[in-house]
Amino acid sequence: MKAIACKESRAVKTSRVFPNDTNNHQTLFGGKLMSWIDDIASISAARHSRKSTVTASTDSVDFLHPITQSDSVCLESYVTYTGRTSMEVFVKVTAENLLSGERKIAATAFLTFVALDEQGRPVTIPSVLPETEEEVYLHRTAPERTKMRKERKKHSKELAAFMTTTKPWEA
Repeated sequence: MKAIACKESRAVKTSRVFPNDTNNHQTLFGGKLMSWIDDIASISAARHSRKSTVTASTDSVDFLHPITQSDSVCLESYVTYTGRTSMEVFVKVTAENLLSGERKIAATAFLTFVALDEQGRPVTIPSVLPETEEEVYLHRTAPERTKMRKERKKHSKELAAFMTTTKPWEA
């Protein structure tokens, strides 16, 4: 299976921030941004695999700068690394003040998607070919993120095994 360049999975979405998108601090509601992040990352995953995909995890969403109503928000995503059936998708969120033109990285996120066949089973996907300096860096550092992701999932499973499913009002 031939490797696919990161640029082939690249997706870009730009939006304005309106009053109904903001929280009590008059900045973009984090949940709204997280929804946009999952949406655009799913497009990149499907473009890379040309298969149906599901979100396996949202590894991190780091909010670096607040996004205000005077900003536009540009989300850029692409596949940075692949396993046999899973792929890491990076999302870069850039806020641009529409009055001054100032741009800043407002958030970054890593998500993992799994490609599925017609029966909903994981399917093998092509590897990724990084080309730009940013793509090469993210690809080179992905194995460490993959290791941390597996360790976090192990801990999550241990925690879930300890938890009860008793209804809170029956405890």
